[in-house]
Amino acid sequence: MGHGGNVIQELTTDHREVEDLFARIEALPGADEQRRVLADRLTMELIRHSVAEEEYLYPAVRRYVDGGDDLADKEIADHGEVERMLKELEDCRPGDGRFDTLILRLKNAVTAHVSDEENRLFPLLAEACSADALAKLGEEVRSAKDHAPTRPHPSAPDTPPANKLLAPGAGMVDRLRDALTGRGKQD
Repeated sequence: MGHGGNVIQELTTDHREVEDLFARIEALPGADEQRRVLADRLTMELIRHSVAEEEYLYPAVRRYVDGGDDLADKEIADHGEVERMLKELEDCRPGDGRFDTLILRLKNAVTAHVSDEENRLFPLLAEACSADALAKLGEEVRSAKDHAPTRPHPSAPDTPPANKLLAPGAGMVDRLRDALTGRGKQD
C-alpha cells in the first residue's frame, strides 16, 4: 500500500495494512507457523505506528483541537493496552490457545481505536489544522516510523520529550535484533 501524503492519509494507510494483517492471520489454520511470522509483522507495524502517533499526532491534537488533552490521553491509554497485549503475544506460538485469544483481543482493541481515530480524532484535526500543518505532520510521522522501535516496550515513556529521546535508541536495538534473527523479513 502506498504511503505518503498528510498525516491522516499516512495513518489511514497504516490502519488498512494492519487490518489486512489481521485478516491474513485469521485465514490460516490454527497451528500454521506463518501465523507467528504475520503476528511479528503486525507487532512491528503497530509499535512503529503507535510511537509515531505518540511523538507527533497526539502533541498536535493537544495543541490544535479543543479538548485535545482528553482525546490524546484516551488514545495513549489505548496504545498502552495494545502494547501490553503485544508483549504477551511475543511468548505465544500458533496452536496455543493464548495466541488465538490475544489475536482476537488485539483485533477488537485495534478496531475500536482505529474507528475512534478515523471517525472522531482525524476529522477534528483536519478542521483545526491547515493543509500545510497536516502535510508536515505526515512527514514527521513517516520519519518517526523509520526510527521507531519494532518490539513492545510497555514501560517506555509515551509522551514528549522522553519518548522522542528514548525511542530512537530502542528502535536501533530492536532493528539490530530483528536483523540478527530475520524477524519481519519472511512473508
